[in-house]
Formats: sequence, C-alpha cells, structure tokens
Amino acid sequence: MNKSFRHIAFSLFFSAILTLTSCSDTKPPKPFGACPTAAQVEWQKMEINMFCHFGPNTYTDLEWGEGNEAEDIFNPTSLDCRQWVAVAQQAGMGGIIVTAKHHDGFCLWPNPHSTHTVRRSSWRNGNGDVLKELSEACSETGMAMGIYISPWDRNAPDYGTEKYNETFCLTLEDALSKYGSKGRIFEQWFDGANGEGPNGRKQDYDWPLFNATVARLQPDAVVFSDVGPGCRWVGNENGKAGETCWSTLNTDGFFPGAGAPATDTLNQGNRNGKHWIPAETDVSIRPGWFYHDNEHPKSVNELIEIYFTSVGRNSILLLNVPPDRRGLIAEEDSLRLIAFRKALDSIFSKDLAKEATVTASDTRGNRWCKTFRASNVTNDNYDSYWTVDDSVLCPTLTLSFKENITFNIIMLQEYIPLGQRVEAFHIEYLDDYGKWRHLSSATTIGYKRLLRAKETTTTAVRICFDKAMACPAINRIALFHHPQTETVSKY
Repeated sequence: MNKSFRHIAFSLFFSAILTLTSCSDTKPPKPFGACPTAAQVEWQKMEINMFCHFGPNTYTDLEWGEGNEAEDIFNPTSLDCRQWVAVAQQAGMGGIIVTAKHHDGFCLWPNPHSTHTVRRSSWRNGNGDVLKELSEACSETGMAMGIYISPWDRNAPDYGTEKYNETFCLTLEDALSKYGSKGRIFEQWFDGANGEGPNGRKQDYDWPLFNATVARLQPDAVVFSDVGPGCRWVGNENGKAGETCWSTLNTDGFFPGAGAPATDTLNQGNRNGKHWIPAETDVSIRPGWFYHDNEHPKSVNELIEIYFTSVGRNSILLLNVPPDRRGLIAEEDSLRLIAFRKALDSIFSKDLAKEATVTASDTRGNRWCKTFRASNVTNDNYDSYWTVDDSVLCPTLTLSFKENITFNIIMLQEYIPLGQRVEAFHIEYLDDYGKWRHLSSATTIGYKRLLRAKETTTTAVRICFDKAMACPAINRIALFHHPQTETVSKY
C-alpha cells in the first residue's frame, strides 16, 4: 500500500471516527414548555374516535332529557356493541366514547348509586348492561373505550347539595373500576353543563375531587373538559379548530362550564400556555347528537372538510355516530363512514415526499449525524426527527426531486414529546426559471398540520420556519396530490 493511499484511508477512518464521536456527544433538545404525557401522545395519534350518544333521548326525540322519563322507555331491541366496534374499525377509528350517563341522569349500566338505570327497565328483564357489552366488544378487538358521565343530573334527589359530589364520585368509581377495554378507559369525558335539580338549586361541582377520582382509578385516562386536565373542548361543535391552535392552555381561575375560558381561547389555546391541554373537536355526523329518524348524515365531502379543519389543525376529531332505537349504527351512517375512510385513504395513499432528497440549512450537531438528520422527516418512525442547534430558530428544509412532482396537500408534524415550538412558517416551490415562489403559509403545527394549496408542479419544495419559541423539531413532512372537488361524488 503506497503512502498516498494509506494517508487517504487514514483520513477517511479518522473522519468517520470523529463524526461518530460528535454524534454521540450531541444531546437532543431539552423539552420546551408544557409537554404531553405519554398517554396524551398516544391519544393524539388516534386522530379520529367515535362518540355514541345513546339513552332515553334516543326514544323521546329530545336532545336534553327531563330526567323524569320512565326507565322502560329505554328498549334497544337489537343492541349489538360488536356492530358499533366493527363500524368504528372499518372507519379507521381507534376508540369509542359512550354517554354512560347524560344530563337526564339515566345510567346505561346498573349503577348501584342511582335508581334511574337499566336495572329499572324491562329491557332484558332488568339485567341489561350497555357498558359491559361495549367493554367486551372493545376488549375482543383492541378498540379503546371511553366514558361520558355528565355531572349534571336532572333525576338525582341530592343534586344541588354537598352530598351529591360524593354520590357522583361513587358513580365514577363504579363505572371506572368495572368497565373498559380490558379494564382500561382511554378517555373520561366531562360536560360542564350545570342546571337546576329537583330542589331548584344548581350544583357546586367539586372538580378537583372528580379529577382525582379518575386519576386514582384510571391513571392513563385523558380527562376531557373545557379546561382539561387531559384535553379541552375546541370551543364549537362545527368541526373547526383554530387556524392557530396551540396544545397549551392557561387554566388558572377557570373551570368547566360557565367558568371556562372564552371560546376563541378554547379554539386557539394559549401561546406558551402553562399546561399541555390539546384540543378535541367534537361534532356529530347528523344534525343532532342523539338519533332522530328524520335526520341524515353529513356527506363525505363535509366529513373530509371537517378532517382538514380538526385533525389537520392540531386537534383530535371525536365524531358522534348515534345508535338508533334498535341499538345499532344505522346503515346510512355506516356506509357514510366507510366511504369517508376510503376517501381519506385515497387522498393520503401516496406520499410524494418519500421520493425526495432532503437537505437542511442547519442540523443539530453536524450534517453527518444520523440522529437528527434532515431525511428523518420522510421516514415512518414517529420517534425520529430533524432538529437544529438551540440557537437556530429559523432554519429551512428543502425537498429535491429528480423529476417533476405535482402536489396540492402538505402535511407537517412536530415531535410533540419535546413540546410545541413553531409559531409561523411558509412553503415555497421552485419554478421553471429556477426561482423560489411562495405557495402557502400558516402559524402553528403541533401534532399535525395539513395545508391545501393550488396544484403545483415542481422539482423542489422548501419549508421555511419563520418564527419559533425554541429550535424546531420536525418528525414528518409529506406531500400528496388529490382532486380538491367532490372527493367521492357518488356519496
């Protein structure tokens, strides 16, 4: 081996050792601000869940029952929770939340702390238990199960007294200790509604006690209310999170219901808020929340729009699909959900960014370090990401292609275990004359941001981070092409 060759080989070996050493010494960014728990991260990954409003209102055609309905009115002649789960699975949903007790106080399980339950009905000779059947169906398939239990109770005789808070916690304890998918409840849903009880008084809810009860019995459950602590109401029932949507919220001095933050705050969250309380967008597939025979589900195109304005704006979508009087998801709703899933699968079937060579203006440590390299944004490993040195707040990422691509949808994801960081960004494309042209811009990213743009043909796309509270940490960028009109015209 001649001296020149040995010198080159030694230089390459030394360079490789230096690179590996510098990679091992490069630490990841420290978490910034309020950050999610592991349970909140997994919750956000679910993206779409099913809400099932079911109870006496299903049979009275009301939305809010009076609480004096005879128990026998509840009579689902063909209840089949396995059918609910099968429909949810075909629609690509990860979980089901059922109204175990709505404002009328009627319990879908034989709650020993209430006289207004399925035990008092003639349905299945008083031996029926919706929560048990749903728990079994979810456990068999791996579907996650959540429970809605309204603190407002228009039937409970002690509503409006100090004793009621104890009664309500006993109700929570009974439900949360007996039911769930393999005993686990993934989300506890609390409504802040607070009306007058039989004695004409409103209840002073003990929210710290309610939340502590859930935490004790189901420590991994994400607790929903206007102010969390697990997730928050998005501020409307139209399916729209804010164009700017922070997963952080300031809750000091606020409480669910009348004491909640303003609706625009719920919609947008708080920049650098004290607590990680991401938005949940609840909307019904039908005009009402409970099943009414004269109503019909939204079109596939309406549902696609809701997906883009909820999941696509850093929220999770909780889509209400009410069982009918038989205790089944209506065929019309089932077919619509399946068509919705097929449309989503079609839209996101081919990620064009996977064909790209990805480069960055900056990389944490050095550009040879695989741990934080730019190409991490196009792989399928959620826990790999690209990031930069702490002092770099406005870097760029460039996706270059060997041949022209045509796209009109852009997806970005921040690595939220490290917090939400990006405040503003814009996207450019390279035109036929080699000049960068502005395509789209937005503010927050969070878990997922979807942007729809004009149909664009190019060989390069550049993402420019214009403003961030800490160095950006991005774990996914994707590009898709799909017609923007009449996604599934047959529906």
